[in-house]
Amino acid sequence: MEIRCKLMLIAVMVFGVILSTASAAKFDASELDDETKGENWLAYGRTHSEQRYSPLNEINTQTVSNLGLAWSLDLPDARQIVSTTLAVDGILYITSSWSVVTAVDARTKRVLWKYDPDVVHKAGNTLRVLWGTSRGAAYWDGKLFVATGDGRLIAVDAKTGREVWSQMTVEPGSYYYITGAPRAFNGKVIIGNGGAEMGATRGYVTAYDAHTGEQAWRFHIVPGNPADGFENNAMKMAAKTWTGEWWKYGGGGNVWNAITYDPDFNHIYLGTGNGSPWNQKIRSPGGGDNLFLCSILALDADTGAYKWHYQTVPGETWDFNSAMDIVSVDLKVHDRVVKALMHAPKNGFFYIINRENGKLLSAEPFAKVTWATEVDMKTGRPVEVAGSRYEDGEVLMWPGPLGAHNWQPMSWNPELQLMFFPYHDLPGYYNDKKIRPAKFKAEGYKFEVGVILAAEDNPADIADSGLMGWDPITQTPAWKSPNPGMWHGGTMATGGNLVFQGRGDGKFIAYQAKDGKKLWEFDAKHGISAPPITYSLDGKQFIALPVGWGGGAAMLGGTMAGQHGWAYGAHPRRLLVFALGGEAELPETPGPIFAKPLDDASFEIDAGLAEQGEDLWGRTCFWCHGPAAVASGGAPDLRSSGVMFDIEALKKVVLGGQRISRGMPSYDGQLDENDVLTLQHYVRLKARNSLSKVAAN
Repeated sequence: MEIRCKLMLIAVMVFGVILSTASAAKFDASELDDETKGENWLAYGRTHSEQRYSPLNEINTQTVSNLGLAWSLDLPDARQIVSTTLAVDGILYITSSWSVVTAVDARTKRVLWKYDPDVVHKAGNTLRVLWGTSRGAAYWDGKLFVATGDGRLIAVDAKTGREVWSQMTVEPGSYYYITGAPRAFNGKVIIGNGGAEMGATRGYVTAYDAHTGEQAWRFHIVPGNPADGFENNAMKMAAKTWTGEWWKYGGGGNVWNAITYDPDFNHIYLGTGNGSPWNQKIRSPGGGDNLFLCSILALDADTGAYKWHYQTVPGETWDFNSAMDIVSVDLKVHDRVVKALMHAPKNGFFYIINRENGKLLSAEPFAKVTWATEVDMKTGRPVEVAGSRYEDGEVLMWPGPLGAHNWQPMSWNPELQLMFFPYHDLPGYYNDKKIRPAKFKAEGYKFEVGVILAAEDNPADIADSGLMGWDPITQTPAWKSPNPGMWHGGTMATGGNLVFQGRGDGKFIAYQAKDGKKLWEFDAKHGISAPPITYSLDGKQFIALPVGWGGGAAMLGGTMAGQHGWAYGAHPRRLLVFALGGEAELPETPGPIFAKPLDDASFEIDAGLAEQGEDLWGRTCFWCHGPAAVASGGAPDLRSSGVMFDIEALKKVVLGGQRISRGMPSYDGQLDENDVLTLQHYVRLKARNSLSKVAAN
């Protein structure tokens, strides 16, 4: 009897192992190409097309009023969350601050494992340019792939969270960093990088073998020094569009977000970045198109060989990168189907491009655009407005560096043939009157773009924004729905004829896809920057949404982005999961909290030191702590910090690295004690000015 029981126990254990490994065995790469299956959300854009459309329709225009919170999970170690959650056979994978990955059993709501790549302690000086942002992970055949801010690409066992392999994708100590999500395809995983604002960077993407981590191929976006030869004919061609000694500045072109795989043509499409530095007068003084900046670039997915390109902004000089998502669709035009790409980059034009050959099919403005009047369909080039290149030293124009649409993903409804994406009308001010191009030299690890931006705070009402349903056939909005402020999450479309978006004010909203009518709303009680996903489990549809205010505007948006009251570290970061009939409630959550600047009348502000501190703030500190020392919630508001009154305590933080564990880097070797003193006087001046304005009102 005892022997029989032991044999039965062994059989049960073996059967349990078989069941526990079933999820990895079930993976079928074809699901990444199949738009009809909605059980999982296997990739950043759900499928290779990046459409962010799910055919699931249990939650629809008729039932959405019964949608409720099914459960929530606090993520106490997260600072900001902007990532796309993956759903793979009942397991949810969330990437949060510093590329920490958390795996959650969607049935039990239990954390299965957490993987921490320890970015803050391994980044070294690269920590000076990081926001800690990660837009997500990729999945392939039982492995999860995550990129880190300091430049690593890491494969993790999706079942156990154990590291399988790690590759440093950038030169250690360089100015590159990574915020984007990898993409997996055909047994490979690909990643780009960022850093064009922080030093000499030459953008590139690298594809690795998904199983071994060995490099498969690499493609540079801009040419290097001609004296060193060119990696391929594409770089030789591109070099003819540059002048001067651009390679000393890196050139830029970093692929920091948009990567799309197309199985129809076996192409990889890259959305390439801006110049390094932004100001073309410096990096390419004789002009030129500066290929392949601000382009959609098609490569052979197997070899990385150049196939074609389309450049949205020739001779870029405004940070008008094309890093916004690239969506692959079969567009129905009358009686034919056009295999097209759709792209709504920073520059304010909506592009439709033949994805087989790169031919421009259409380009029309979707927001306020004053830098160009149109895109010439014969040449494919924008018709620029005189003076927009700040030829006379300065210009105020629309859009600005944050663009008319940023990285927040758009989604596509193939039945309605509408694209849904957030937009904003926000101006940009550029001034290079004090910049001498011949003497410009980026120091590195500082915000060095070759042009002076507005140093003052961004008021709350500086921008108009909203969610748009865009008709690509007419190239006009089918509908618009206004949003408060200007920094909101990406979108998701479903077979229930719904569009979901989380907003900066913490509201999660379902819209009717055909006309933008609001049908349902949930107060998440914290700013939403991440896009939602949907999946099914045991035949029931769920929607998952990470909540955690973050991204660029949450770091440098000033009052414009800080108007919702999401103070640094004050509000819980969470994963929310919704279902029909859900009746869960959020745990107790603080309401909006606004910075209260501190002052000490006995502190004598030295105007000269404060002026020096203003320049240093703009090149070193505003990247996280905001313009004019007005933070937006992604980092502490230093006007309210008692540390700013104690110069010795401040030195320990800035030079001594006392708060590295919180993501505050050490600037020892780059700043000195006098620099710290100037920053102290600058922040004290801004705090006092803020209090004076409050008293005057």
